[in-house]
Amino acid sequence: MSKPASFKLHQGEHGATVVLTGDWTAETMDDADDRLAGILDGAKALTADLRSMGRCDTAGAYAILRAAEGQATAGEVIARPETRRLLDLVAAAIEAEPSPSTQQRGVYDLLVRVGKGVFHIFQEVVETFAFIGRLTMSLLRGVARPSRVRWAPIFAQCERAGLDALPIVATGTAFIGAVVALIGINTLRDFGATVFVVETIGIAVLREFGIVITAVLIAGRSASAFAAEIGAMKMRQEIDAMQVMGVDPFDALVLPRFVALLLMMPLLTFVADLSGLAGGMIVTWNILDLSPTFFLQRIVDNVGATHFWVGISKAPIMAAVIAGIGSRQGMEVGGDVISLGQRVTSAVVQAIFTIIVIDAVFAVLYMKLDV
Repeated sequence: MSKPASFKLHQGEHGATVVLTGDWTAETMDDADDRLAGILDGAKALTADLRSMGRCDTAGAYAILRAAEGQATAGEVIARPETRRLLDLVAAAIEAEPSPSTQQRGVYDLLVRVGKGVFHIFQEVVETFAFIGRLTMSLLRGVARPSRVRWAPIFAQCERAGLDALPIVATGTAFIGAVVALIGINTLRDFGATVFVVETIGIAVLREFGIVITAVLIAGRSASAFAAEIGAMKMRQEIDAMQVMGVDPFDALVLPRFVALLLMMPLLTFVADLSGLAGGMIVTWNILDLSPTFFLQRIVDNVGATHFWVGISKAPIMAAVIAGIGSRQGMEVGGDVISLGQRVTSAVVQAIFTIIVIDAVFAVLYMKLDV
């Protein structure tokens, strides 16, 4: 049971002696430290006897040392070895110089951050090439020995990343097609050429919006899921267990997701194209009174299949980017939840940014090829 801190002052032939009793801790000191400081203030040749003291923590040791500062002449301290070690430790901490405060230097700190950012980018590039190399070797092993390919996970990922995404992809692109139709009608009405809104919808949806909107939706849906699933397994050391059992994590985790998205992205893009055209067709039918037959006939005659194949040709590249970035970020997760959250966020951001860059590159490439 804790005893409150207390002390007694004894006058002797050779001076005064203060005997500390009870527990000198943060919970039991109360005002004993202030009373002790008042008694010791200006005392000469005072002896402090700490042998009768019970427990003592750093707060109690600090209070005793602060009270002893008021002595005109340093006296003797009688204490048990463990109490003396604690007093010496606290005394050393009191006398230690404070840590120097870091001076904020604007230009210097800016250069340091830029340097760290450049180094981080270089490190990311190196790790990305290493990931691509391991994934390529896994693909080559699957091509060389198809019997080793895990088809069940591939079909499961096809359902989760592909078929389950059909409703959101179809709904999103239908609204995009409707928006393109409304903008086209309002713009072309000033020129008396509202009939050409059909070609505008067809080219915009088939060539750009169908694949881009699909890729962005899949990046937010599947890239984050891939990073979270693989990252959670990394946190629980399940990937380490796979390696101990001789199972390559790329064969078991990365390859099925990569192949599944590679197979499903063209299908999702095709559905997105149909939904986008349907959304535009409904708007033109209601506003311009253009029948669906007329709409589809102008699409066939004036738009053609070239723009459709241009959009579809981007699908495998987009799928590879989304699956690769999501899986890679999952493999880079550390052992804490903060790392998992950061990697999931990075997977979505990097995937969407890369999709936009790739689409811009394809646009310039097809323009040079006059396609």
